[in-house]
Amino acid sequence: MPQISVRIPQLGEGLQEALLVEFLKQPGDTVRRDEPLYTMETDKAVTEVESPYDGTLIEWTAEVSSVQAVGAEIARMEVAEGVEEMAAGHGPPTPAAATSPSAPAAAATSGAAPSPPAKSASPARGRGIPPRTRKYLREKGLLDVADQIPSKSNKLMPEDVDAFLAAGGTAAAAATEAAATATETDAYTEAPLPTTQQTLNFRLVRGAQVCVPVTISAEVDWSAIEQGRATVKANQGDAGPSALSMLLWCVARAMEQHDKFRSTLSADGKTLRTYQHASLGIAVALPGDLLVTAVIEDADAVAWPEFAARVAERIEAARGGTDQATAATTLSVTNMGSVGIRSGVAAIVAPAVATLTLGETYLAPQVDQQTGEMTTRRMAMLTLSFDHRVINGVGAAEFLNEIRSQVESFELPA
Repeated sequence: MPQISVRIPQLGEGLQEALLVEFLKQPGDTVRRDEPLYTMETDKAVTEVESPYDGTLIEWTAEVSSVQAVGAEIARMEVAEGVEEMAAGHGPPTPAAATSPSAPAAAATSGAAPSPPAKSASPARGRGIPPRTRKYLREKGLLDVADQIPSKSNKLMPEDVDAFLAAGGTAAAAATEAAATATETDAYTEAPLPTTQQTLNFRLVRGAQVCVPVTISAEVDWSAIEQGRATVKANQGDAGPSALSMLLWCVARAMEQHDKFRSTLSADGKTLRTYQHASLGIAVALPGDLLVTAVIEDADAVAWPEFAARVAERIEAARGGTDQATAATTLSVTNMGSVGIRSGVAAIVAPAVATLTLGETYLAPQVDQQTGEMTTRRMAMLTLSFDHRVINGVGAAEFLNEIRSQVESFELPA
């Protein structure tokens, strides 16, 4: 039976690219025309896209979290004799369902012609990688750097991936190796932009186009967190929960009480979706100045021991190159204090509504109002960037004050 390409359709006027979010079918699955096939994030929403053909899915030729041009091939299907491939960027596929509200996307010029078919952003394409190896690479967070993994034959197999990991290989190390082999001339060098950065850029541009950012900050007494960390260290050593985990616990408690910070705004600005529980993001830096997001789902609904363990687990997964952000990740925390920055204004990554920045802790003089005595206390600056379309100034101030109250009264939960 003949094979045919499945391409990104033109789902809206001026749409030039989309973010591939999720596969809804696996290689070998029988697919009916108009059956949801994959999920993509566009300038309107996160949308299920229907199959343009009846047939069998052979392979995905693009990767989840890659930004794809309209008309780009993302899959191949086996179809009946006589079925013709639809023109790039056209055809009957329509959104099956908008699965989440989302802000308008990057750089869509009204009336622009559809882009021609483009190669997948993933370096794994064309490497002779069987579908089962692609799946294994995705599970290990190595799909973006598959070209840097040695293989014993002209196909990359799961055992090659195992050998790479056994030798101490990681996504970050492979990315560094890829950078070292970049195109180089006397005037400049060129290297592929990692898929994780493409995804972040896509959402940053979307946020910059529609978000109305406002920033407020508050100085907080860090003494209770410092004492909590000292207690943990005395009992568990360095392996115990970090001071950042304790701050995240305080933020989750505040999100529980302030539902606007568990919300996202629809593309038309008329519908506010509020999630029952908090999906709390954590910005995680990787070598090469790369950035991914770890996510603590239901952060407001788990007990402290599970919460602390989940923080460590998700951050470790993010360090392997796996970005965990979803449409439900409404607020993220970034720790600039870890790199010696006392305060900073962070960007808001759509569709999130806020970013909280923790600055470097410092000793500050304090005067006792009763006795006039001078003492010092460990302090920190918390800076909240928020989308004014969703949250007004008083609501943001109350939320930040609640975080401050939680931090300053922090006690290690049982």
